Amino acid sequence: MVQLHVKRGDESQFLVRTCGDTSVDALIQQITEIYNGRLRVGRISSEITELSEHGIALPPNMQGLTEEQIMELKLRDEWEEKCVPSEGPVLKKDEMGRRNGHAPNDKMKEVLMKTVEAAKALVSKKQAEANVCLTMEMVKEALDQLRGAVMIVYPMGLPPHDPIKMEFEHREDLSGTQASLEVITEDECQLWWAGQQLQRGKKLQDYIGKNEKTKLVVKIQKKGQGAPAREPLITDDQQKQMMLRHYRRQEELKKLEEANDDSHLDSAWADRQSLKKQFQGLSNIKWGPR
Repeated sequence: MVQLHVKRGDESQFLVRTCGDTSVDALIQQITEIYNGRLRVGRISSEITELSEHGIALPPNMQGLTEEQIMELKLRDEWEEKCVPSEGPVLKKDEMGRRNGHAPNDKMKEVLMKTVEAAKALVSKKQAEANVCLTMEMVKEALDQLRGAVMIVYPMGLPPHDPIKMEFEHREDLSGTQASLEVITEDECQLWWAGQQLQRGKKLQDYIGKNEKTKLVVKIQKKGQGAPAREPLITDDQQKQMMLRHYRRQEELKKLEEANDDSHLDSAWADRQSLKKQFQGLSNIKWGPR
């Protein structure tokens, strides 16, 4: 199996396994699904954190308004009584005005946060450091864990306008957000390896040969952004190790120079003739004027 280390720019994303005879089109589909799935897990995890702190999302026409404005406009959240967290809510006002302030209690909050940590760890970038290849099944498992935790805490479900529910149902609207810039659709995705773009319609082995034990670094890029920067010949860690070895070598050479210092031979105790001179009375003879 060919192992691909997928990066976005210089930032490591995840590892995937594939075959040399896999088409570039199928490879792009596989990588974009995992890449965008990881982003979805991250967005949902972030919203669940807000859910655990401040409860369900307010209707769009009430978000950002003060209590006085809501009363003045006679607006009412019909979902407040329907979507109540298990074991009752705890009042925690949302200063941003996005959520209704009826948060889950500490026990239910712990259920949500433990699940968030587990789901994020499952698709974490640290998996690449541990040489664990990511699959779409792992991404789906992380999403299922998050969905299950929300169902435990909110058995009656979430309102249809809540970002978490919209994400689970693929109805999210990311237009105008930073998150929309991170998403790469299959149509606009490009894969680059060794400074060249992997062209659709070809197979991976057209570029790397038929060696199935190859490890490659491929970069995912949006169409029209040009070629990404090529990988440096040595990594930052390798450069640090080289500098450390150089420093240790210099220290060793200094110690060797000190060990080879022969200035001690000028000392009286190093004179082989000192005993003979003492017997002959020649040990304290000095030349020059007194």
